Amino acid sequence: MNNKLLIASALAAGLALTQGADAAEAGRDYISIVGSSTVYPFATVVAEQFGKGGKFKTPKVEATGTGGGIKLFCGGVGVQYPDIANASRAMKKTEFETCQKAGVKDIVEVKIGYDGIVAAQSKKSKDKLVELTRKELYLALAKRVPDPAKPDGDALVENPYKTWNEINPKLPKTKIEVLGPPPTSGTRDAFAELALEGGCAQIPWIKAKKETDDAWFKNVCMTVREDGAYIEAGENDNLIVQKLEANPTAVGVFGYSFLDQNSDKLLAAPVDGVAPSYEHIASGKYAISRPLFFYVKKAHAGMIPGIEAYVTEFTSEKAFGEEGYLADKGLIPLPEAERKHVAAAAKKMTPMTMK
Repeated sequence: MNNKLLIASALAAGLALTQGADAAEAGRDYISIVGSSTVYPFATVVAEQFGKGGKFKTPKVEATGTGGGIKLFCGGVGVQYPDIANASRAMKKTEFETCQKAGVKDIVEVKIGYDGIVAAQSKKSKDKLVELTRKELYLALAKRVPDPAKPDGDALVENPYKTWNEINPKLPKTKIEVLGPPPTSGTRDAFAELALEGGCAQIPWIKAKKETDDAWFKNVCMTVREDGAYIEAGENDNLIVQKLEANPTAVGVFGYSFLDQNSDKLLAAPVDGVAPSYEHIASGKYAISRPLFFYVKKAHAGMIPGIEAYVTEFTSEKAFGEEGYLADKGLIPLPEAERKHVAAAAKKMTPMTMK
């Protein structure tokens, strides 16, 4: 008798779980979006515009960081998992493989535009970094750098630089204090690759080792110091902006769109002689610039209402075109031919491939 009761209870519990899952699937009538804090303001504007139509609910957008967002996105298929992941860098092969293993097979990659990464200070600062090079950024922020006591040698030491003028006498005699994103951020990944690795590669003997030991090269060039000179300020770039007002001598690392929206408060240093402007990022002249993306779980397109319509809104000329409302928020649009290609592929929900 007890066994029968146990079996009946198990069956009832299983039925309840199934019914609960069905209810959850039926109940989620909004799009769930996670990921990059850089793409977050763009996705939020599109979500608001999309929700105004009245046909679909306004999507829920969360800034979890690119890496964190893709991890959630790749968790599986079902209403408990996000539908879209915003990213301030391309999805990595390892992330794509994680998605595949979890059953997230058909992923649609949508490239939305470009953004630059800036090194900015408050306009209140009396000791501004008038100009920087990628090599100076590497020497300021890398964990290991060439031994300054042996300029002709090939030895590395723990980063000894405490002030900017120790790297270059023309720079201010202020403490190196940089507020930037954490390792889960696509902005951090892109900054490490474009700025730090780019500057590191200008040191001949380190660059020479890239051919024989790429892993060593990337470790030396992209590993950020952990002695307090670089401060992880979280995924919220607006918080970095606020902290710069409170600490004018500090430098903040974040996307160009946040500089554009706070141009009355902040000033960014030119990098390698080129200022981070709309035109310079669009033309590729500004060295620390990168493309922005979002990724769509195609399996959710028939499960969650409005996904195809949201993608269409985001890739419309009125949104991501040269005169679109996202350009007003600081997004650097793709060239016209590329925009048309992206919009067509997105409309067909063409899955990406990974070599």
